[in-house]
Amino acid sequence: MSTTITPVEPAEPVPAPGGRRWPRRYARPGAAVLSGLLLFASFPPRPLWWLALPGFAVLGWTLRGRRPRAGFGLGFLAGLGFLLPLLKWTGEEVGPLPWVALAAVSALFIGAVGVGIAAVSRLPGWPVLAAAVWILGEAARARVPFGGFPWGKIAFGQADGMFLPLAAVGGTPVLGFAVVLCGFGLYEGVRLFLAHRAGRDNSNDTTVGTDGDDAAPASARPFRHATVAVATLSVLLPVAGALAALPLVDASAEDGTATVAAIQGNVPRLGLDFNAQRRAVLDNHAERTERLAADVKAGKEPRPDFVLWPENSSDLDPFRNGDARLVIEDAVKAIGVPTVVGSVLSPDTGKLRNSLIQWDPEKGPVATYDKRHVQPFGEYIPMRSFVRIFSSDVDRVRRDFGPGNKVGVFDLAGTKVGLATCYEAAFDWAVRDTVTHGAQLITVPSNNATFGRSEMTYQQLAMSRVRAVEHSRAVVVPVTSGVSAMIMPDGKVVDETRMFTPDALVRELPLRSSRTPATRMGTLPEALLVAIAVAGLGWAGARAVRARRHPAADDAS
Repeated sequence: MSTTITPVEPAEPVPAPGGRRWPRRYARPGAAVLSGLLLFASFPPRPLWWLALPGFAVLGWTLRGRRPRAGFGLGFLAGLGFLLPLLKWTGEEVGPLPWVALAAVSALFIGAVGVGIAAVSRLPGWPVLAAAVWILGEAARARVPFGGFPWGKIAFGQADGMFLPLAAVGGTPVLGFAVVLCGFGLYEGVRLFLAHRAGRDNSNDTTVGTDGDDAAPASARPFRHATVAVATLSVLLPVAGALAALPLVDASAEDGTATVAAIQGNVPRLGLDFNAQRRAVLDNHAERTERLAADVKAGKEPRPDFVLWPENSSDLDPFRNGDARLVIEDAVKAIGVPTVVGSVLSPDTGKLRNSLIQWDPEKGPVATYDKRHVQPFGEYIPMRSFVRIFSSDVDRVRRDFGPGNKVGVFDLAGTKVGLATCYEAAFDWAVRDTVTHGAQLITVPSNNATFGRSEMTYQQLAMSRVRAVEHSRAVVVPVTSGVSAMIMPDGKVVDETRMFTPDALVRELPLRSSRTPATRMGTLPEALLVAIAVAGLGWAGARAVRARRHPAADDAS
């Protein structure tokens, strides 16, 4: 017959008026916000990618051993600390309400992740399970609501980081998982080190942890050793994996090279009303292309094989507006090579199309690509009558855009160029599809003029750098107002413009046709990590049910 002895905890002293209890009460909420701020600071334009590691270490301390409700609240605070400053650009021209609403809704996903991390944090190998739960949350946020909003994926803050080669192994899910796992592993290592020191200072034959639930008798030391091994591997494996993946990062040319020109024509003024001067935007891009043609003729610039204009470089539909068509034709004939023109097509009925037009100098327009993932509340307004209650700016979008349904790959002078328009670069499938359909080079035409001089353009540029490594393709980013850039397949930016400055980039870039493991496997790595997270949550749930039904047995175990 065995007896379970429950230790009696000494009563906490009653704090004196003005005592020190309040710092303890707010320590974890404060740490949650701090962890979010560290994650924000790890994103571009700051090259402080490594701050994500202490960010997740602090988050691990914040959530470990918490109850579900506390886990949600702390996770939500971490989400606000992260996403409120990260998404500030969304309120650049429409005020704080849409910005705060988007950040708050996105933070709800991180709140749910906090519940999951708190639940698995008492399980063996919890850093692995907790990192998988984070990726589960990112996967959900990238899909719902309204097609998802993956902005703020941890992988997108790692364009300058040592873990970047892992993007070629399993895409953004594996890259993000490695960063989160390393951060939680750092926390667990520090926690166990402190527990070891506390055990050495304790005269009894016990190992005392830093948390009240970590006390363990000497008989539990083999389990403790396994926990130390997990903590160590949680740090070492992501680092070793990134080093092992370095051979996958290759900037060499497999199919020769192409000389590419990216045009940045600039806009008349910042803000939402830049479209009011659509003809001026078109003229700017046409004039900059004609100036490039003159430079090529004078021998100042190499002759490009093809030219890329940005998204919305002609918001006048050239199929319906003869003047716009003539301006484009003159510019394309001047440069004398195929040109991709970003335009808004307005059919007689139905929705608008955010399109890229392949314009041949002799044949004119020969192909179009319609943006497949149009931006909710930007290019179309869901629940328009309801949203109007909170902001009249929804009426700026008078006619909704509709999505296309075909993968965008243009054959430009013999080079297969994959097309992902602006917002689409945030979605794994939208870029991968172009490579599986034969793209040897990727372009991400964008229009960031709406967001002024905010950090948005740098955040989006970092996405394209991650995509370059993920699929081992050079990426060209032509932007109406900047920053336009040329990116090598190893993620390095080799040429870029300044913001709100007319410019043209001309560069010889490598063409590649091999596929990385990430390209070949597609969603499989993400699905495996989600399965690990679900299994961990199921395990934690089963233990919680058993603990409620047989508390004595659970204590004895």
